Amino acid sequence: MNNFTLYMIASEKASLSFICSIAGGILNIALDYIFIAIFDMGIGGAAIATGLGYSVTTAVGLVVFSQKKNLLHFTKPVFRFQVLINAATNGCSEMATTFVTGIITLMFNWTMLHYVGENGVAAVTIIMYVLMFASSLYTGYSYGVAPMISYYYGEKNHDKLKKLVTTSLKVIAVISLITLAFSLIATKPLVSVFARPDNPVYELAVTGNRICSFALVFIGFNIFASGMFTALSNGIISAILAFSRSFVFMLITMLILPAFSGSMGFGWQPQQQNGWHLFYLGPCFSNTGNGTATWENVYSSL
Repeated sequence: MNNFTLYMIASEKASLSFICSIAGGILNIALDYIFIAIFDMGIGGAAIATGLGYSVTTAVGLVVFSQKKNLLHFTKPVFRFQVLINAATNGCSEMATTFVTGIITLMFNWTMLHYVGENGVAAVTIIMYVLMFASSLYTGYSYGVAPMISYYYGEKNHDKLKKLVTTSLKVIAVISLITLAFSLIATKPLVSVFARPDNPVYELAVTGNRICSFALVFIGFNIFASGMFTALSNGIISAILAFSRSFVFMLITMLILPAFSGSMGFGWQPQQQNGWHLFYLGPCFSNTGNGTATWENVYSSL
């Protein structure tokens, strides 16, 4: 499903990709109710509903890419080992992010159990849901703009590439301010979706979310930077950025901040992690001299 979504965007069918994603989500929600509430199928019904929801994009993708008139379409496979190696290398950042997510989540829970207990784990889960919702805006934008960055880079259209990156940074800056304001203003309504006001978890989550919301100022730029380097076929730098943001700086702040300020250290962790990571981007935004695209390449005449 995810591959077909990106292929549709790359083949100038972004609207179709969006419609398929929305339709799949709606179908998943509807089938969840039908299979669980009406047919009493339990967790098995939820799994079937999720699978059928994903199948919408898959079915549409099979039909669309079977037509040779489309910009991208199925053809007889040809084995090109070097192409596979380049693709795997370029996707290192996504692999790094996925690989460390489970490890970081486990360490988060262990540390919160140590400082706050079970209520702390529940509060962090709520805060992460809120941050993930806001981060999805940056991820969606980065996925949407990545094919255009790759296209202009391959076309060597440096003027449009520079304009696109500059515009993207401005868009992300605006989104960051909007999501920050919304998260601060709507903290209590957002937390109340997961916990009642009379629950001890509620106050923990409200306090933590108000602090963590400031991380939204930095997260968008970090996500876009990693996605941009992937789009520019510089998977190594993209992987370094993704791994350092998702694991290295996360681990450092997770160990240091709670030791000084207890449970409140977790509230300051996301913005410290993402903020320091922006300073770390500096060396990566220089010309590596290996012929691949870096930040300096984007803003030079190449």
